[in-house]
Amino acid sequence: MAKRIAIAVHGGAGVMRRLTRTQQSMYCSGLERALDAGYAILASGGTSLDAVSAAVVALEDDSRFNAGRGAVYTAAGTHELDASIMDGAKLRAGAVAAVSRIRNPVLAARAVMEKSPHVLLVGKGAESFARQHGLALVLARYFHTEARLAALNKGLKRHHGTVGAVALDRGGNLAAATSTGGYTGKLPGRVGDSPLIGAGTYADNASCAVSGTGWGEAFMRLALAHEVSARMRHRSESLAQASNAALKSLTRVNGDGGLIALDRKGNIAMPFNSEGMLRACVRADGRRIVKIYR
Repeated sequence: MAKRIAIAVHGGAGVMRRLTRTQQSMYCSGLERALDAGYAILASGGTSLDAVSAAVVALEDDSRFNAGRGAVYTAAGTHELDASIMDGAKLRAGAVAAVSRIRNPVLAARAVMEKSPHVLLVGKGAESFARQHGLALVLARYFHTEARLAALNKGLKRHHGTVGAVALDRGGNLAAATSTGGYTGKLPGRVGDSPLIGAGTYADNASCAVSGTGWGEAFMRLALAHEVSARMRHRSESLAQASNAALKSLTRVNGDGGLIALDRKGNIAMPFNSEGMLRACVRADGRRIVKIYR
């Protein structure tokens, strides 16, 4: 009997009351494309690492999402992108932060994990490393979108548009990946939770895989992604219990957002405390879910 596979993706959390039906449909279509990219790999016997990489690349290439091509602007009118990935089987991890020329930061994060002794590279050092390993670099204009520029000019300071994926492969291995452009109007040099292992991303076969989205400073203070894993390992909580409890702890620091989590049994949790969270999954029983609101 074939072992179960499962995958979940998210495209950000926050205030979403202004989304029209057309916008909702477009976002859901983007989520499904990412879901399909990752699930196809799992279904053909591929690894969870390949699945989360493919899913996040699909979201980074979609300008509707705040990662890769659709990244928001800093206060200086530039783009600084962050990403990370983690292998639950061996606890390997890689990340990049404050990069401005890497087309797909999640692939650079994976290269850091697999081709260097480090976990996190930043700025021009990360870009040089990416170039050395054959990853695509682009000009600044690649990340320009009129909608993001308009948001900057209007003084919008918050945008929870981080993307991420978690997956379980037939080998029983978990992986997680997260990518973001941060939030509109952030100070140049600001790094959020997405590239920080244990804050925005975590994976351990002994517990779960987690990718978060929300106010990064709050996620960092609570080491939120790792908190889900810790509660499962040390308190024997279920995935749902641990995910909900970890998310509830955001209230201690007035934080908001959400997370997607997956365990080795194929259980999926996707809690959030914001108005909505762009999310989708294919459960271990094959059921597909695509939602924005509760």
